Amino acid sequence: MHMKLRNLVAAAAAFAFIASAPASAELKAGARAPDFAAKGALAGKPFSFNLKDALKRGPVVLYFYPKAFTQGCTLEAHAFAEASDDFKAAGATVIGMSNDKIETLQKFSTEACRDKFAVAAATPQVIKSYDVALKAVGIPTGLTKRTSYVIGRDGNIVMVHSEMDYRDHVKLTLAAVRKLGGAR
Repeated sequence: MHMKLRNLVAAAAAFAFIASAPASAELKAGARAPDFAAKGALAGKPFSFNLKDALKRGPVVLYFYPKAFTQGCTLEAHAFAEASDDFKAAGATVIGMSNDKIETLQKFSTEACRDKFAVAAATPQVIKSYDVALKAVGIPTGLTKRTSYVIGRDGNIVMVHSEMDYRDHVKLTLAAVRKLGGAR
């Protein structure tokens, strides 16, 4: 019995330590956005994305989502698709990223993104550099957190929103892009 009690106390202490750790450590507003290039899909077709090139045209909304075709990720993609004209009017490029395979992204770009914006495959290096690895009890799952970044033309992060509930990502990123004004 004494051994069981000791194990229970140790487990409770370990849980308390994990629970007290910061829930997120995404890059902060003002930080330099790590440059990257990625393969993905736009309207079901292969697509190459390069952050440096995209920033020449205006700000970039880079949003990470955990997994294509899951309920929240599909609803989030629909919301970004519905707001795509507003993002374009503000001069911004929207790109979604997950660690899904290109074939999955091709279908997702048509069905969920409604051919309105590109999605790309987030490599382990991109996931690490943007600090968006989704972890379960401290162990990486291979998925990304639902985190949206607005990156200004100068390559600096203007706004960060990290919340697994998809509902505010479009509203908050669009407001940040509009606040930049004169993007082009």
